[in-house]
Amino acid sequence: MKRVLILFAHPKFEQSRANKALVATIENIEGVTFHDLYERYPDFNIDVIGEKKLLEQHDVIVWHHPFYWYSCPPLMKQWMDVVLEFGWAYGPNASALHTKKCLNVITTGGTREVYCPTGSNNYSVNEFLRPFEQTARLCGMEYMPPFTVMGTHNISDQELEKHTLQYRQLIGCFQKNLPMGTVGDCEFLNDTPQLNKVDSK
Repeated sequence: MKRVLILFAHPKFEQSRANKALVATIENIEGVTFHDLYERYPDFNIDVIGEKKLLEQHDVIVWHHPFYWYSCPPLMKQWMDVVLEFGWAYGPNASALHTKKCLNVITTGGTREVYCPTGSNNYSVNEFLRPFEQTARLCGMEYMPPFTVMGTHNISDQELEKHTLQYRQLIGCFQKNLPMGTVGDCEFLNDTPQLNKVDSK
């Protein structure tokens, strides 16, 4: 069974209906470590050695965060800046993270339609996430397409429930190392056949 580390960063978690639903469905799964960065480091004073040990102990790394200004909240960026050090995460003879899978799980207020060349945000979510993709690649990790929950301001209870079930199913696929199909052809992991078999009841 593969071990999954969910690095969660949301400075206003208590106000996020979508993220509360997503977290509730995965935080107590056996073999999953849910790591709330804002709860652990309210002063931004990150335990670099402890974070490295966590990374070493897991096979799949999930950056779970809201899409703040086309990126992530500041504490997650701080985490990346200080934890992914040269000589350990990347650089000559640095192989601590090699072969681990990595992905973003994000929530956005904007809908899928506004993240495209003809939409108000001009670019796709995947284009905005290029720094995460390149970071993962530099560290020798296998970067996967993101899992997204979009249009959260107006999402229905039924649609949100479907996303929470998909998220749980996604974590299960990673734990069991199940093939995800041709993920390279998917914009989001939500689009894979495995997760589209999931329906809310």
